[in-house]
Amino acid sequence: MLLKGDYNKIEPASGAIIMACGIFLIGTVEAFPILDVEYGKYLAFFLLITWVIIYKDLSIQFFHRDFLVPFIRNPVNSFVIGTWIAGVSVLCNVFLKYFPEILLLTQAMAILNTFLWLFFLVNCFYNFKQLLFDYRDFPVHGAILLSTVGTQSIIILLNNVFFQFPVYFSEAIIILGLVFYLAGIILLFNRYIRHHNWTFADDWANTNCIIHGALSITGLAIVTTNTFTPEFVTYFWFLVFALLIIVETVELVRAVKRVKQYGWNKAIFTYDVTQWSRNFTFGMFYTFTLVMQQNPFYPVSEALYNFQRAFMDYWAWIVLLAILWEIAIFIKARMIELYKEKLILNDTTQKEG
Repeated sequence: MLLKGDYNKIEPASGAIIMACGIFLIGTVEAFPILDVEYGKYLAFFLLITWVIIYKDLSIQFFHRDFLVPFIRNPVNSFVIGTWIAGVSVLCNVFLKYFPEILLLTQAMAILNTFLWLFFLVNCFYNFKQLLFDYRDFPVHGAILLSTVGTQSIIILLNNVFFQFPVYFSEAIIILGLVFYLAGIILLFNRYIRHHNWTFADDWANTNCIIHGALSITGLAIVTTNTFTPEFVTYFWFLVFALLIIVETVELVRAVKRVKQYGWNKAIFTYDVTQWSRNFTFGMFYTFTLVMQQNPFYPVSEALYNFQRAFMDYWAWIVLLAILWEIAIFIKARMIELYKEKLILNDTTQKEG
């Protein structure tokens, strides 16, 4: 039943906050033992509180007609549901790590999340059909690759929370995610290669970092479920690593162009919820590499292992600093918002007085 009336509006992509912070606690935090051992449970509990606040507002908003109808009808924005699914999946894995005693609750959340994914699955098929055949010139961006992120997060969640699923089942879900990825890349290729009426400063979206992030979570799904061969995973890791370097180099070029065009404050110090996708993709690559190294099913050469460890030692700091930066500009944006609300309230009070 769709509702009418006032409600607390929230950015649909806010689930990315849980994704980014949660993946840090699952993977990168191991590089910082004090954060992991001494404060891990506190950080996990704080993440739970944040999840409750965000998902309460998302749930209420979802059942309001003025939000749901245009949201579902938008063939790109509705892919943002993938952040809701991946957010719950990541949170459940955080619970497994820090609160294993609440396994039944975690399993219940996993089941509900799977039903949400089935709804999302229908949405993905419908929207890809629209974008590939009906709206070929629609301005797509990396959010469409959340179809892959949401799908791979589910198979990781089910294997971790319940039991090791049959290989053929896991492979089928992972391949489905890769099919979504291929469809998304075709659409992005059409947007940025075939069309020339765009600029890095204005049209290269924050969400385009999911180009490598969606493959990182695919790699994590593979090494979690023991699907595909060790040789395949090694080549796949190099592919993801190469895309990480290429896409983030483009991001640096974009940042320079935005600073020249808009100045430091608007280009670098302005908060946008889509920026959390970068934190998620950074943390996901670290986690993919970490689990790959820990799984004896995927042995790597000594040279590759040493290279990965050396890279991860530096990458862990980048992931940590990036998430601290995002938290800082989020707090800044929130304080400015509260200050403006206070000015409006004071102005209204004076007029009424």
